[in-house]
Amino acid sequence: MKADPFLIERTFNAPVGKVWEAITDTQKMKQWYFDIEAFKPEPGFKFQFLAGDDKKKYLHICKVTEVEEGKKLTYSWSYDNYQGQSWVCFELFGAGTGTRIKLTHTGLDSFPKDDPAFSKESFAAGWTQIIGINLKKFVEQ
Repeated sequence: MKADPFLIERTFNAPVGKVWEAITDTQKMKQWYFDIEAFKPEPGFKFQFLAGDDKKKYLHICKVTEVEEGKKLTYSWSYDNYQGQSWVCFELFGAGTGTRIKLTHTGLDSFPKDDPAFSKESFAAGWTQIIGINLKKFVEQ
């Protein structure tokens, strides 16, 4: 039985172009997301970053799989030396003068079940902080 994907939607008081730049420009991503060395919104582009808590960091391995300029960005998301593969999809929609963002993270059930860092609750807490607080604050400043 497949687990439901994690989904979060928020509306920001910022134009779509500004939100698109925030999720695709390496220098901007570093200010609210992760310390990614290089990123290009191009299918096939591979990137990685370290993230985790004070006890353990995980090397995230990602590859851009789909881009619709200003509308949609999808990339694979896996971990070095761990089973499983997932996909993160950002979708942007105009909402008056603002932007509605929808983030869907699928494939979470493919990760190891015995590590709490890979639980749906852990992803929910992470994405709620990243999208609901960090990105909101960054694009609305």
